[in-house]
Amino acid sequence: MDIREVKQELIKYGKRAGKKNFTPGISGNMSARVGENILITTSGSANGYLKEGDFALINFDGSLVEGTHHPESPSAAHLTKDAKKPSSEKMLHVEFYKMRPDVNYIIHVHSPCLSAFASCRTALDEAIMAENVFYFGQIPLADYALPSTEDLVRKTAKYFKDYTAVLMANHGFIVGDKTIRDAYLKLELAESYAQVVLNTKILGGASLLNQQEIDEINRLRGNV
Repeated sequence: MDIREVKQELIKYGKRAGKKNFTPGISGNMSARVGENILITTSGSANGYLKEGDFALINFDGSLVEGTHHPESPSAAHLTKDAKKPSSEKMLHVEFYKMRPDVNYIIHVHSPCLSAFASCRTALDEAIMAENVFYFGQIPLADYALPSTEDLVRKTAKYFKDYTAVLMANHGFIVGDKTIRDAYLKLELAESYAQVVLNTKILGGASLLNQQEIDEINRLRGNV
């Protein structure tokens, strides 16, 4: 896809996430794999209010290829004077893409319910609903690390091999998938999952699926 088309996809789904309060204020970041580079939101941008100029193009070393550019020169051939700084968590995205060639889009947010579980340092690993077992298996919790650091990348990236959705302790949530639509829908499912888990705790605890029921769901996943 043309870079401008990819930008419009990210803007569209960023706004959707914003309307649902999945990405409040200036928090989180989004990105897309574009050939041999990565298009990522800029530092200080807001996912729910993204504009054409709120993106930077980086390579897989995290180096800036291009920031904002004039519409008549969209080829990423040079760094323009008004280039903006890419998200400080760019290396988290880089590592996710490196480990998962099947992932083309990444969304990182601080949505309320998922962030609550992250802040309680509690993984979403209970087999409560068939849909969540089917789509996630579980959502693991990465140990706490200071945001935007190599420590955060190291502690979170170890889960990317087996999971496309991860909670980060006292921080937030990151999800990736083949398309931006699939990544966004997983965000919706995960936030709903967190809310359901919270509600079941208020109501005295969920009745968990047993191992036979989990195995049946996993076999169904393998056949789809």
